[in-house]
Amino acid sequence: MSLEIIEVTKRFGQTTAVDHLTLTVPEGEMFGLLGANGAGKTTTFRMILGLLLPTEGVIRWQGEPIDDSKSHLIGYLPEERGLYPKLKVQEQLLYLGRLRGMKKTDLLPEIDRCSG
Repeated sequence: MSLEIIEVTKRFGQTTAVDHLTLTVPEGEMFGLLGANGAGKTTTFRMILGLLLPTEGVIRWQGEPIDDSKSHLIGYLPEERGLYPKLKVQEQLLYLGRLRGMKKTDLLPEIDRCSG
């Protein structure tokens, strides 16, 4: 198993955003959450990425407790992608890679490999 969410609850004051969620996503699988606004999808992903801590429950990645140091291992496509419409795709990828500490000289060959 890659991702385990076990009895996870997230409360903000008196509001419960996620209520005792249990979910397992096997290694190599893609998974999406669908639901109405306010259903807890974004909150769940923020907990998976280690940006928020659950009020209760456990989230594990490869059997280990998850934190923000593992967020680069998880692909996440939010509804609002946060892309810059005036930048070309290559410029976007370079910018995002540089934010992650990657060197331009390492990024360019990978971008070329993926776009060919």
